Amino acid sequence: MNLPNLITLFRFTLIPVYLIFFINDKMMIAFLVVVAAILSDILDGYIARKREMVTEVGIMLDPLADKLMMVTVFVSLLYEQLIPWQAAIAIFLRDIGMVIGGFFYHFQGKKTVPANVMGKLTTILYYSAIFFIILNLKFSVSFLWIVIIFSFITSIIYIFQFKSLNQNIPKKAN
Repeated sequence: MNLPNLITLFRFTLIPVYLIFFINDKMMIAFLVVVAAILSDILDGYIARKREMVTEVGIMLDPLADKLMMVTVFVSLLYEQLIPWQAAIAIFLRDIGMVIGGFFYHFQGKKTVPANVMGKLTTILYYSAIFFIILNLKFSVSFLWIVIIFSFITSIIYIFQFKSLNQNIPKKAN
């Protein structure tokens, strides 16, 4: 366990904090908790790369923390009817699929593709959409759909990168 991984674990604790503020109709404070998660994500990634502290655990936990926060936020927005259920299902299926796929292949001895520029851009765009939705901007749901489409494109890119990275790694025997 190193500092970047501890920061990642801290991000997991921000999920219930976000929910507490959201449930109590403190939308802007809830969004600030999401911003704290974003900033801590940037910080842990920076420290891990700068100090050469990248670990397999971090490669697995970092996107999981991001995905769980994202799913939590979108479920809460769906609950308040701020986004259409179809958008929530698309987001949920994509993110859960990425997490399950990552774990499944990790436990088969395959290498995990670390976050790249496209994945980080997708995350930034999703958080921008959340901000627009919380501000109740007219274009926010349309923007969200554009981000959802972009996120599926980045998922396809990750799949190709994963296949390329693992093409010479034999499958683990059961």
